[in-house]
Amino acid sequence: MAKYGPKAQKSVEEAVHKMKRSKLESGKSHKTVKSRKQAIAIGLSEARKKGAKVPPNPND
Repeated sequence: MAKYGPKAQKSVEEAVHKMKRSKLESGKSHKTVKSRKQAIAIGLSEARKKGAKVPPNPND
């Protein structure tokens, strides 16, 4: 069984794509994201908000 649903995978893919082109910004500070891990985290967070199949955040 897949850990993430297709919608979540697409969201992460889009976030990493934006990060590679320096278009992805983080939260309130609006600083450009440079870390691949941070881009993935942002993609998963957006997928959770959309209701995609993603496990809950371990930090919450």
